[in-house]
Amino acid sequence: MLACAPALAHAQAGPQPLGTWLTPGKDSQIRISRCGAALCGTVAKVMAGEAKDIHNPDPALRGRSLVGAALTRDMHPAGEGWEGSLYNFRDGRTYSGKLAMKGPNVLELSGCVLGGLICKKQMWTRVE
Repeated sequence: MLACAPALAHAQAGPQPLGTWLTPGKDSQIRISRCGAALCGTVAKVMAGEAKDIHNPDPALRGRSLVGAALTRDMHPAGEGWEGSLYNFRDGRTYSGKLAMKGPNVLELSGCVLGGLICKKQMWTRVE
């Protein structure tokens, strides 16, 4: 437990990712909130594209609304940001991911596969 304390303190210093964020394509808004010591992300609004979770690997969930769907439940402090898993509703896959504040209103999200060998980044902008 004590080994995690420095990472928790460091990740929580400065701007926080709590709030609602606009994705780069301006097609959805994601709400980031606290859930215990972790951060949780859920779809707050879908402005363009399919509003159902049609790519979900579980056929029983493909008809559910994306609004309220969890993108992450386990983003824990790590280094200068947070790490955990990210669900991409655009392809139905879950990736290892990171969140890092790049300014008070800019959040960098990165998702990786193959143990971090291949990664993609997005910059989200704060809505609220």
